[in-house]
Amino acid sequence: MVWDWSAVGDFLPRFLDGLLVTLQALALGALLAFALGLVWAVAIRSGPAVVRWPVAAVTEFIRNTPLLVQLFFLFYVLPEWGLTLSAMTTGIIGLGLHYSTYTAEVYRAGIDGVPRGQWEAATALSLPRRRVWGAVILPQAVRRVAPALGNYVIAMLKDTPMVFVIGVMDMLGEARQFSSETFLTVEAFTVVGVAFIALSYPASLLMRALERRLVR
Repeated sequence: MVWDWSAVGDFLPRFLDGLLVTLQALALGALLAFALGLVWAVAIRSGPAVVRWPVAAVTEFIRNTPLLVQLFFLFYVLPEWGLTLSAMTTGIIGLGLHYSTYTAEVYRAGIDGVPRGQWEAATALSLPRRRVWGAVILPQAVRRVAPALGNYVIAMLKDTPMVFVIGVMDMLGEARQFSSETFLTVEAFTVVGVAFIALSYPASLLMRALERRLVR
């Protein structure tokens, strides 16, 4: 096997396009996962039974079904019911919805880790329920679980190639298309593999540093 640097040069513009798509899907999917996960966690932790049980059932179902199946469902089944979304939008929603069920468990653990005295003090001060959550409980809970949330962002990064199956041209999608057109597979897939390492490894180091800082 001979490494062809000219193939790398030819692939680079398409790789950069795929990298931009990957980062967009990751950033928007992570924001959706964090926001929905917090909603699920608060609903399960303090909502009425009529809300708590359905939310718990739905999140458990999503968490225990493959992301790939969920992407196919969102992209191919929902249009049969009159809801058609673009491939990129579907990928973002699929990633965010799937990982929101995991971040919900992280938030729940953080909420349960807030000392009971904090709840009692807020109750003794007769703070409104919204104020208790927004000013007392959630700031402490999120601070405790920030490193775990960061780890799920890294996991989501490694799952972004799945959006290629519904037509989103991320890094892997661009590599597969390039290799099918030129029959040069080694260079394209190697560049993509190195890119994933270059993105995920510094992020993991950052999460470790953040965890040590929060512990102190």
